[in-house]
Amino acid sequence: MSVAHPQKPPLNPDFGRLHAGHLDWRKLVEWLGEDGLISTADAQRTIARCSQVQSAQHPVVRLASIGMKRLQDGKPLDAEAISEWLAGCAGLKYLRIDPLKVDVGKVADSMSAVYAERHKVLPVQVTPQELVIATSDPFVTDWVPEVERQSRRSVRLVVANPLEISKYTAEFFALAKSVKAALKSSGGSGSASFEQLVELNKSNRQLDANDQGVVQVVDWLWQYAFDQRASDIHLEPRREQGVIRFRIDGILHPVYQLPMAVHNAMTARIKLLGRMDVVEKRRPQDGRIKTRNPRGEEIEMRLSTLPTAFGEKMVMRIFDPDTTVKNLDALGFSLHDAERWEQLVKRPYGIVLVTGPTGSGKTTTLYSTLKRLATEEVNINTIEDPIEMIEPAFNQTQVQPMLNFGFPEGLRSLMRQDPDIIMVGEIRDLPTAEMAVQAALTGHLVFSTLHTNDAPSAVSRLMELGVPNYLINATLLGVLAQRLVRTLCSQCRQPDENAKRETLAEMVKPWQITGSYLPYKAVGCVDCRMTGFRGRMGLYELLTVTEAFKDKVSKEPNIDTLRRQAIGEGMRPLRLAGALKVAEGLTTIEEILATTPSLS
Repeated sequence: MSVAHPQKPPLNPDFGRLHAGHLDWRKLVEWLGEDGLISTADAQRTIARCSQVQSAQHPVVRLASIGMKRLQDGKPLDAEAISEWLAGCAGLKYLRIDPLKVDVGKVADSMSAVYAERHKVLPVQVTPQELVIATSDPFVTDWVPEVERQSRRSVRLVVANPLEISKYTAEFFALAKSVKAALKSSGGSGSASFEQLVELNKSNRQLDANDQGVVQVVDWLWQYAFDQRASDIHLEPRREQGVIRFRIDGILHPVYQLPMAVHNAMTARIKLLGRMDVVEKRRPQDGRIKTRNPRGEEIEMRLSTLPTAFGEKMVMRIFDPDTTVKNLDALGFSLHDAERWEQLVKRPYGIVLVTGPTGSGKTTTLYSTLKRLATEEVNINTIEDPIEMIEPAFNQTQVQPMLNFGFPEGLRSLMRQDPDIIMVGEIRDLPTAEMAVQAALTGHLVFSTLHTNDAPSAVSRLMELGVPNYLINATLLGVLAQRLVRTLCSQCRQPDENAKRETLAEMVKPWQITGSYLPYKAVGCVDCRMTGFRGRMGLYELLTVTEAFKDKVSKEPNIDTLRRQAIGEGMRPLRLAGALKVAEGLTTIEEILATTPSLS
């Protein structure tokens, strides 16, 4: 295999500076001044401060701590900004390391941790022909020929933030070491395909879930997921290996591939911590775990296992500790809907429904609302399947189908607990709907969810279940339909000159909402992993039941009539709510069209 020559500092001054050897903070200050990035006064102040104290810090980190300002716009020159500028000085590409795009196993196999730490470098991509290595000392390349000989690959250098290189060097190599230790402790076995499940369980043999390597890998997995803003962690068995995926902003991202033995040991470890039956792998199980994120805040995770053809699949739903204290503005409510929702939930009795597909944020809205209603004078009781988040301000009960304790039985029992407010996880059938109506008729405020496309459809759904029109009119206060849409990354979004502004104008025209709207488009940067989106927000459609609406329910209860009546009384459809978010520059037209039902 032919090996490329080691990368040398560029000789063309248009593409980089002539320099050899390790970086020196004085040289960097000199170059910053020559390039007009800092003022002469700032350079002199930096030199004076740095000369006073000896430091072993990387020159880039040391200069970043001084607090230099960019001459052009006055913005601080942090380690990332200086590193990106340094890449230009060296004639190399700058890379912000995305840990989700690094194959940690291959990285650890291509270089030892000691060697990486000694040269302040980190492999970030390995292909059969090439090894991409991030460095924070780009003018030192005498180690490159040795790496090329050992790896039998050509080396391509990129420049990265020294803080990131230091952080991920420790994380990646520690993770790889833990995985190898876990694999070694399991003896390399652990295949759990469908054909072997019964025999494995007959032997009652367990992998060591308390092995130190397994413990470290599970700890890393959780902290990593919290750091990446994941809402769900998927541990999925395949024929040859286990796969870890994170759901971030509603999209699944591959994270890591594990030997099946390590996958099984991790699953056993998590089940043990979640007080689940470790030996039982043939039936689904549920559990929950509390841990802490890097900031020290308590995080609650709901666990769910499912037997598959190649072993046990586990999904961990992560609940944001701030979820139940978010105000309506943080949830995404417009002022128009926030005021109407607050009036609705302060009513003394009746039924309030929240509708939408799975994963549309219904639980977050309900918990946040109930949290604000929970005072010392109010008794709030919930019946859920399962309990999503433990909240001390509520009295929470979980249904137990194996004990014939479902939503109707739970509601019947709650009625004898002197409740003021009742939250029912979901109205799925007529018995549950009848008990909810009975609770509302006897003076209780009842919250629940339904799976419908929009708010008016909730009325039709109740009728389909068998609830009479007159009981719907007597108890239903309002329906809130919602969706979650991705929000544009504030770091890279750009005005979309080619957007169909007439589409946006048509969306808002019937409601006489005017304005000069300039939609934005998703571009993609390192902050949003090149997706163009970062985070999600809610879209809401609030139907409040009036006397005129009740008259339509009694005399003309078809969905089109109900929708027109609701819109005439102030309901803004989901698509209109989305169009207004587009007009604010928070999301895109394409995102709204993909997630909301048509206005027709």
